[in-house]
Amino acid sequence: MPGSRLPFREPYLKRTRNDMSSHVRRIGAVVGVCVIVACGKKENYGAAGDTTAHAAGNSAAASPSAGNTAASSATANGANATLSDANIVYILDQANAADSARGRLAETKGTNASVKSFGKLMVGEHHALRKQGQQLAKKLNVTPQAPANDQSEAQAKTEMDSLNAMPKGKAWDKAYIDYEVNYHQQVLQTATKALDAAQNQELKDLIKKAAPVIQKHLNQAKQIQQKLGS
Repeated sequence: MPGSRLPFREPYLKRTRNDMSSHVRRIGAVVGVCVIVACGKKENYGAAGDTTAHAAGNSAAASPSAGNTAASSATANGANATLSDANIVYILDQANAADSARGRLAETKGTNASVKSFGKLMVGEHHALRKQGQQLAKKLNVTPQAPANDQSEAQAKTEMDSLNAMPKGKAWDKAYIDYEVNYHQQVLQTATKALDAAQNQELKDLIKKAAPVIQKHLNQAKQIQQKLGS
């Protein structure tokens, strides 16, 4: 459907932190699409819950450019290649699991009330998106398949390890929210590409239905980011 592009496009936000290294961009596009639909993978990705998700969060929080790296790498792995519906379902599942896991970590490790509340929202709404994806995959009898050379799961674990390694405090809260802003920007960009690549109309509809949810998450993350200071 050439005319069905999503009307979401957010500017790239640059972040600089001395206490963070630069590998947050890895989950981006591939992980981005994942946030929208999910299929049948476990959400237990880390010590606190979703390892993949947690991993993504850690690296993100520990590194200023993490959010973009995740997205960029993911884009290279998935969005820029020809994606099948099975690839998209896999990608969606990975992303939903990752953001849900990061949210669970933010609930326990965040110190700012808004950060903790945002983490709780990520857990609930990304779990719901993931469940919808799982149900659709089952209905369509689509078996999720990782795109060629996909590294999203390993990268997510690396990210989560970074977040877990950071001590609680303002720096952690800022790192987490900075990552979430970049992450959701990349998700929206990848969603458009996934929408074009998807063959099944129900999968396209699910992506379009999820897009406003992702936009809402981005808007809220930006508001918290402003409160925490740029």
